[in-house]
Amino acid sequence: MIAQLITSFIASAAFGVIFNAPRRALPQCGFVGMVSWGIYVLMNASYSTVLASLVATFIVGATSIVFARLYKTPVIIFSVSGIIPLVPGGLAYDAMRHFVQNDNIAALQLAAQAFFISGAIAIGLVIAEVLNQMLRKLATKLQ
Repeated sequence: MIAQLITSFIASAAFGVIFNAPRRALPQCGFVGMVSWGIYVLMNASYSTVLASLVATFIVGATSIVFARLYKTPVIIFSVSGIIPLVPGGLAYDAMRHFVQNDNIAALQLAAQAFFISGAIAIGLVIAEVLNQMLRKLATKLQ
């Protein structure tokens, strides 16, 4: 588990470099990716992959919003780097490989799973942003 966390930190920070994130934000980019992967691995042991991806991505969105405020940086810098460990690239590759090998049933199953995980990633980010907007409106009404 420790090796996976370190690897996800490095991968997320490296994608921050690829996406031209400011140098001062790279450790935070790596931290968001590391936390998301840790939550995914812990939840995936007991729950479905889709639910684990949804919750981990929600945490990515929430953490990205907090870091964006703290470091006065756009949210996208942290959220893009943070979801990198969760993207089902290997699953999509396997689906395409099965299509090429004319194993269409296995290919469709893998493609559907990759589709659901991708949807969970998108929904998790949206839920985090919607909750952020709701809390901000509530805070302004209470002032």
